[in-house]
Order: sequence, then C-alpha cells, then structure tokens
Amino acid sequence: MADSTDNRGSNNTLYFIVGGLVVVVAVIAFLYFNGDLGGGSDTTNVTIEAPETPEAPAAPATPEPPATPEPSTTTE
Repeated sequence: MADSTDNRGSNNTLYFIVGGLVVVVAVIAFLYFNGDLGGGSDTTNVTIEAPETPEAPAAPATPEPPATPEPSTTTE
C-alpha cells in the first residue's frame, strides 16, 4: 500500500508542471494573436504639420539726421 501513495505524489507534481506549461502557452498565444508580440501592421503613417509662422515686422524707417542750424546773421 505504501507504493501506491508514492506514485500518486509524483503524478500530482507532473500535473502541476503540465498545467503551468499550458498556462504559459495560453498567455503567449493570447499576446501573439492580439498583436502585442505578433507582426501587426508594417505601415505607419505619421503626419506632422508645423504651425504657420507669423510675418516678420517691417524694418523701422531710418531716422533722418537732425537739421543743421543755419548760421545766425546777427552782427555784434
């Protein structure tokens, strides 16, 4: 009778290992078929548009030199 209980313990360990492998394969298949690990789409379209830049302000007018005073015509 002691022999039958020893075999049953090793079968439980084998079932546990096989069950763990089934779960790992199921998780990998789930990730693969949802596109997380699989090929997915090879084309990616990205469009970047820069905002329009405002026009530069006009250059300031060149200042005119001050008028030179005319010599005084007063006599002393």
